[in-house]
Amino acid sequence: MTMPGRRSSTYTRLLRHGFTDPSASERLLDAPELAAVRADPVLLEALGATADPDSALLGLVRLLEAQPGETARHELLDTLIAAKPLRDRLLGVLGASTALADHLARHPGDWQALVTYEPRDLHPGVPEFARALAEADDPVSLRVAYRRCLLSLAARDVCGTTDLAQTAAELADLATATLRAALALAEAAAPEDAALCRLAVIAMGKCGGHELNYVSDVDVIFVAEPAGPAEGTEETRALQAATRLASHLMRICSETTVEGSIWPVDANLRPEGRNGPLVRTLSSHLAYYQRWAKTWEFQALLKARPVAGDAELGAAYLDAVSPLVWEAAERENFVADVQKMRRRVIDNIPAAELERELKLAPGGLRDVEFAVQLLQLVHGRSDTSLRSRTTLDALAALAAGGYVGRTDAEQLDAAYRFLRTMEHRIQLHRLRRTHLVPEDEADLRRLGRSLGLRTDPVAALTREWKRHAGVVRRLHEKLFYRPLLDAVAQLAPGEARLSPGAARERLVALGYADPAAALRHLEALASGVSRKAAIQRTLLPVLLGWFADSADPDAGLLNFRKVSDALGQTPWYLRLLRDEGAAAENLARVLSAGRMTPDLLMRAPEAVALLGDGGGRRHGVGLAPRSRERLEQEIIAAVGRAENAEQAVTAARGVRRRELFRTAAADIVGSYGTEETPVEADQGALVDLVGGAISDITAATLAGTLRAVVREHWGDTLPTRFAIIGMGRFGGHELGYGSDADVLFVHEPREGVDETEAGRAANAVVTEMRRLLQFPSTDPPLLIDADLRPEGKSGPLVRTLTSYAAYYRRWSLGWEAQALLRAEPVAGDTGLGARFVELIDPLRYPRGGLGEDAIREIRRLKARMEVERLPRGADPTLHTKLGRGGLSDVEWTVQLMQMRHGHEVPELRTTRTRAGLEAAREAGLLSAEDAATLDEAWVLATRVRNAVMLVRGRAGDTFPSDARELAAVGRYLGYGPGHVGDMLDDYRRTTRLARAVAESLFYDA
Repeated sequence: MTMPGRRSSTYTRLLRHGFTDPSASERLLDAPELAAVRADPVLLEALGATADPDSALLGLVRLLEAQPGETARHELLDTLIAAKPLRDRLLGVLGASTALADHLARHPGDWQALVTYEPRDLHPGVPEFARALAEADDPVSLRVAYRRCLLSLAARDVCGTTDLAQTAAELADLATATLRAALALAEAAAPEDAALCRLAVIAMGKCGGHELNYVSDVDVIFVAEPAGPAEGTEETRALQAATRLASHLMRICSETTVEGSIWPVDANLRPEGRNGPLVRTLSSHLAYYQRWAKTWEFQALLKARPVAGDAELGAAYLDAVSPLVWEAAERENFVADVQKMRRRVIDNIPAAELERELKLAPGGLRDVEFAVQLLQLVHGRSDTSLRSRTTLDALAALAAGGYVGRTDAEQLDAAYRFLRTMEHRIQLHRLRRTHLVPEDEADLRRLGRSLGLRTDPVAALTREWKRHAGVVRRLHEKLFYRPLLDAVAQLAPGEARLSPGAARERLVALGYADPAAALRHLEALASGVSRKAAIQRTLLPVLLGWFADSADPDAGLLNFRKVSDALGQTPWYLRLLRDEGAAAENLARVLSAGRMTPDLLMRAPEAVALLGDGGGRRHGVGLAPRSRERLEQEIIAAVGRAENAEQAVTAARGVRRRELFRTAAADIVGSYGTEETPVEADQGALVDLVGGAISDITAATLAGTLRAVVREHWGDTLPTRFAIIGMGRFGGHELGYGSDADVLFVHEPREGVDETEAGRAANAVVTEMRRLLQFPSTDPPLLIDADLRPEGKSGPLVRTLTSYAAYYRRWSLGWEAQALLRAEPVAGDTGLGARFVELIDPLRYPRGGLGEDAIREIRRLKARMEVERLPRGADPTLHTKLGRGGLSDVEWTVQLMQMRHGHEVPELRTTRTRAGLEAAREAGLLSAEDAATLDEAWVLATRVRNAVMLVRGRAGDTFPSDARELAAVGRYLGYGPGHVGDMLDDYRRTTRLARAVAESLFYDA
C-alpha cells in the first residue's frame, strides 16, 4: 500500500522510463488486460524506448481491449513479451503514430502483420505490396490493406531496420501497387471503357522519383491511346473512356470512406494544368511540350516514371519526353526561370508559417531538390550518369562527377536525410499531409525522441534542425544561385564537352582572334580524366562566355591558363572557382580587362582567393578595401619580423602589390557588373574607392619603409623627428593606378642633437627609402616625387620645420600656396605633421581671401600651363588632365574657391576635390547644377585615366589609339562592342559642359 503523500514505486519507474503523465499511465497499467505482464520489466523498458511512452501504452491497452477474446489477448501478450522484434515494432509504431494505433484498434488482428521477421520482409517491393493488396475488391478494403502494409513499413522505419532512402522508396513502391490496384478496380467497374483504350499512369514528383512521403499528394499524368487502330472517332471514344477510368482511379484513392482516404491523386502537372484535359494521347502530349510548355514543366518531367496501366504505352511516353527534358537547359532564360519559380514558392509561404516550414522555406527540403534538379538538367545533357529521378542518388552522381564538392555533397546528403526524416515522423503521427514543425512541446518532445534525441529532446531537436537548415541554406545558395550554371545552360547543344570543331566555331563567334591558340589552352586545361580536368570542363564553357564579354577574350583565356598552371596543384583553387559563385566570374573579368591586374596576379597567383564572394556582399568580402590602420599594422608587423631593411621593404611592397590587385579587382567587378550584382550605378563611388584605397596603401607602405630604414641604421629612434606630407593626388586621397606619390619631407632635430647631424640623418632616410621602394623586384615600384618642395628640384629634399616657415614667410609663390591645398600628413611623427599643417594653413586659407593680383597670377599660370604642358599633337578635347573640361579645369576651379573663401568657410578646408566641390555648393559659391556638371566631368576623366592604366599596364592621360585597347576602355566605362564612338562623343560632351562652367567660375567670377 502506498502511503498518502508518497509516490508509488511504479510512478517513479514510469518517470525514469520517459513517461510524461505517469499518473494516467499508472492507471492504464492497472487495467485488467495487462494484469499478466504488469510487473514484467521488459514491458516498461520497451515502452520507454519509444518516441512517446504514454501514447504507446495507451495504444497497447486499446489494442488489447479490441481483441475478440481472452485467447487472442493472451496470444498477443505472450508474443509481445517473448518476441523482441514484435515488441520493438508494435510498441515503436504505437509510440510514433496515433493514426496507426487507431487502425489497430479498428482492426485488432492486423498486429499479426508485424510478427513475421524474415529477410524477404525487410525490404518489400512492388510485387510484395501487390500481393498484399490483391484481395481488396472495393475502395474500403483497399484502404484497410493499404494501412496494413503501411503498418509494417512504418514499423521497419521507426525501428531503424530501413533508412530514409529505403523507407521513401518503399512508400513509392506501395503507392505504385496501390495505383495499380485502384486502376484494376476502376477497370473492373467499367470493362467496356477498359476495352476501348490503353491507359498508362505516369508518376511524377516524389512518387516518380521513388522518394515518397508517408502522406503526400501522388502526382500523376495520364496518357492514353485507342485499343485498336487509331481513327478520329475511335480516338475520341478512347480518350473519353480513359478519362472516366482515370477519374474513377483518382476517386478510389482520394475520397474519404469509413476507413478514411489513402492520399489525394493530383493530376495538375499535366499539360495546361487543371485547365487542360485530364487525359491526352501521346502525340498531344508531345505537341504541347514542343510548342507551349514552360520551363518548370520540363523540370517536373525529370521525375516522370510509368507506374500503372499499359506498360508499353508508358515506356513510349518516357522515350518521347526524355529528350525534351535534357534539352530544356538550352531554353532562353532557363536558369533564371527555375530560380524565379523557387523564389515564387518562398514568397507564397504565409508569414506566420515561414519559421516552421520544413519543406518550402529557405533552408528547407525544396532548396535541396531544386538545386540538385538544376544541376542535373544543366549537366545531364552530356553526362548521362546524372539522370537519376531520386534526389539522393542524383546528388551522389553529381559529387562523383565533380559537379559538386564531395564535402558539400556529404553535408547536403546528411541535412536532406535529417529534414526528410523529420518530415516523415511529423506526418506519421496522425497520417496527415503537413510540412510544418509542430509548436506544442509534447509534439516536439515526441518528434525529438523519434529521431533518437533522448537528452532534452526539444532543445536538441531545435538545435539540430536549425543546424541542418543552415547547412542547406548555405550550400543551396552556392549550388543553386552560382552564375556558372546560367552561362553553361546557354551554350549550344553539345558544347559542354568542348569538342574541337564546335569549340573552334564558338571561339570565332565569340570574338577570339586566335582560336587555334585558344583551343590549345582549352586542351591543356580540360583534357584527361582527373577530377581537376572534370571541374575545368565544367568551368570552361562558362568562362569562355565571360571572357568573350570583354574586349580581349584571348588574353583572358591565356591568363586563366597561366593562373591555373600556377595554382592547379593547390587543393583550394578549383574548389573556390566551382563553389564560390562570385569567384569564377570575378576572375574572368579581372583576367580579361587589361594587362595590369593579370600582371599583378601572376606575381602572386594565390591572390585569386580574394575573389570569392565570402558571403554575398557587393564585390565579395575579399575585395572590400582594408583600412589604412589595418594595412599599417600588417606592414609594421612584417617589418618587425624582417632581418634587414631590404627584406622589410620587400614585404611591404608585397602587401602593396596584393592591395593594388584587390582594389583593381573590385573596381573592375563594379564596372563590369556580375550575374548577381549589377554595374555600380554611382561611378563616383568607384573613383572614391580606388583613390582612397591606393592612397591608404601608399601611406602604409611609406610608414613601413620609414620604420625599416630607421631601425636598420639608427635602431628605435632617429636623431630627428621626421614626417612625410602627402601632396597632390596623394594628399587628396585621389591616387590612381599609375600615380607617383607626391610628397614633402620635414624634420625637426630632437633635443640635444646638432642640426647638421639631424639633417644628414633625414637626408639619408629619404635617399634609402627611395632606393628601397624602386629597386628591381617582382613587385611594382613606388615612385616618390618631391618636386613640389620649396625651390623645386633645386631645393633640398628635406627641410626642418623652421626652414619651411622661413621659406614660406619670405619666398613662397602663389602656386606653392595652391599646391599646399592638398597637403596632408601621411606617415612619420604625427605631432610634427600636425605642426606642419598649422604652419601652412594661413598660406592656403589666407585671412580675407586672395587679393586681385594673386587671383590674376593663378589665372595666368592656368592658361600658360594649358599651352605649354599639353603634349604636341594631343587632342585637347580628349586629354583627361590638361584638356578642355578635364581634371585641371575642375581642380583649379575648386582650389581657387578654397583659397578665396576657405578662411571664412571651414567646410572648404579639405584636400579632396569632390568634397571641396560639395562644400562650395553648400556654401552657395556655385549652383547645384554647375557642381553636378563639374563633378561628372572630374569623375569621368579620372575613370578614363584609371581605365588606361588597367588596360595598357602603363599610365596615360589620353584614350589609347589601339582599337582593341580603346574597346577595353569602353567596356570598363560601360560601352558595349561597337560603341567606342559613342564613348568618345559622350566624353567630349561632358567635358565641354564642364569647361563652360569652369570658365565662368574661374575666369569671370
